[in-house]
Amino acid sequence: MQMALRLARRGLDSVEPNPAVGCVIVKANQIIGKGWHRKFGGPHAEIVALEDCKGLGVNPRGSTMYVTLEPCSHEGKTGPCAEAIITAGLGKVVVATVDPSEHANGGGIEQMRGMGIEVQTGLCETEARLLNAPFIKFAATGQCWVTLKWAQSIDGKVGLAHEKQERRWISNELSRKDAHRLRRRAGAILVGINTVLADNPLLVPRPSKGKKPIRIVLDSFLKIRLTCRLLRTLKTSPVLIFTKQESVMEKPGIADRIIQKGAELVTYPDTHGRSNLYYLLDELRERGIRELLVEGGPTVIASFLTERLADEICVYIAPQLLGRQGSVDIAEPMVQLPQSVGLHYVETERFGDDVCLRGLTGKALRDLSIGERNRL
Repeated sequence: MQMALRLARRGLDSVEPNPAVGCVIVKANQIIGKGWHRKFGGPHAEIVALEDCKGLGVNPRGSTMYVTLEPCSHEGKTGPCAEAIITAGLGKVVVATVDPSEHANGGGIEQMRGMGIEVQTGLCETEARLLNAPFIKFAATGQCWVTLKWAQSIDGKVGLAHEKQERRWISNELSRKDAHRLRRRAGAILVGINTVLADNPLLVPRPSKGKKPIRIVLDSFLKIRLTCRLLRTLKTSPVLIFTKQESVMEKPGIADRIIQKGAELVTYPDTHGRSNLYYLLDELRERGIRELLVEGGPTVIASFLTERLADEICVYIAPQLLGRQGSVDIAEPMVQLPQSVGLHYVETERFGDDVCLRGLTGKALRDLSIGERNRL
């Protein structure tokens, strides 16, 4: 199963919004087939592994399959895997975790058992659920997975002091390449209007691999410049401006021009003290967005943390002490947090001299039905 999990990881950032799945087939203590779901719309891992058996000239009848997610039993972009497993005559299937989706949720397991195949579940279940956390959460709760991501210096600076100087990145090229991997996994990428005004970003993954995540701007007062790169690249990827209803009424000309350019305006009413982020997440749920990547500045990051809406935090730390050259401090708005935020299942990874730290919040673990561990 550990091999199947490693294979599954190879599909991350290529299969979304589908889950990443790996599969290994064993017969007479020998691996006779293996595979993983390589891209969205392509054959599932189980089918690839069965085809691998054929390529090796081995009949999989009576063998044991190890698969990281319950085989599907419905007709989608590809045929049902449970049926293919039954047709191939496998004797046993070991499933890491059940697929909680409405069209699955044990259906594939019941179908295989009904045809006399022994099915075992729960082997490496936690690892499998963590692997596909956004998929699992959306299937179980209908809510998207929220990842907060930023880059900072050792002394907590996320911006540079001199706006007119040639742009310099805080993180290195390897870190930025990994950040684009996060963008490819996401169905939507979000920033605040201050980031758009200061940095004029594109917010597209490079390379895109055909992915076109929705680019979202939190712009309550419609301050966005009509000449910004986001509004000039609408053919590249859609743009959604999230703003107050009052702002559209106060600036009808600006609102009309934004719409004429091809961007979408989504308004929210008077929140009566409630955060507008709840309206946004409700909107994303209706659109079927499973993963939101938040790349906003400290104020936006702190807002998600204050409302306890974050599932995952990913921080790239560069080996620099910027001192006076650093302008924006990530910690400044964090003093308003009503409670501390602990991270679990913490991982660190080096990208050159940069260090990336990522972990899950307690809220995420509850949504995934996973126990807390490795609290930071």
